[in-house]
Amino acid sequence: KIIKMKFTSIFAAAIALMATPTTEAMPMPRQYAPSFTNVNSVIDKEFKQVSLQDYKGKYLVVIFYPFDFTYVCPTELISFSDNIKKFKDLGAEVVGVSTDSHHTHLAWVNTKRVDGGLGQINYPLLADISKDISRDYGVLVEDSKDGMYGAALRGIFIIDKDQKIRSVQVNDDAVGRSVDEALRLIQAFQFADEHGEVCPANWKPGAKTIKPDQEQKKDYFK
Repeated sequence: KIIKMKFTSIFAAAIALMATPTTEAMPMPRQYAPSFTNVNSVIDKEFKQVSLQDYKGKYLVVIFYPFDFTYVCPTELISFSDNIKKFKDLGAEVVGVSTDSHHTHLAWVNTKRVDGGLGQINYPLLADISKDISRDYGVLVEDSKDGMYGAALRGIFIIDKDQKIRSVQVNDDAVGRSVDEALRLIQAFQFADEHGEVCPANWKPGAKTIKPDQEQKKDYFK
């Protein structure tokens, strides 16, 4: 009986483990960005395929968002689209990712903004219907009891020209991201890479930076 009870307990534990929602560990700064290949996407209101490799040699902002035809999401996507020239001027590109299909993406961009649509969006919207990209980036909601089950959290990843992650930010559903902050971070990382100096809190182009040296750092506070 003891052996049978032990076996039953082990079997039950194994079943429970298999049923437990799992999420990949979120990739962190200094790590290479998880790759994605030939993902169905909407670009300029047409179906095309997009791969991470397409952006090698450029900075890339990857914007994960929960759902098409919702509330905060269109304000973010439109804001990034309206400011796309500022990103391109920095040698950066933008892509949006959700677990909706590319057909849903197309319906959304073909709907006028005043009617709850996106209208023209000046960067690709990737259809992560397999949920592999969201899972690989650690933003997929896999708890079946969660109201956002199967969707991506509001994550933003800044990837550099070598396809290493430089910044990760993930918000809960109710609060959108800042275009100005994304631009500032790209400018700061590019400055640090080029000049070998580090950027203090709230740094913006033209402001003082810090030399990463125990003596020279004192110059910043003079």
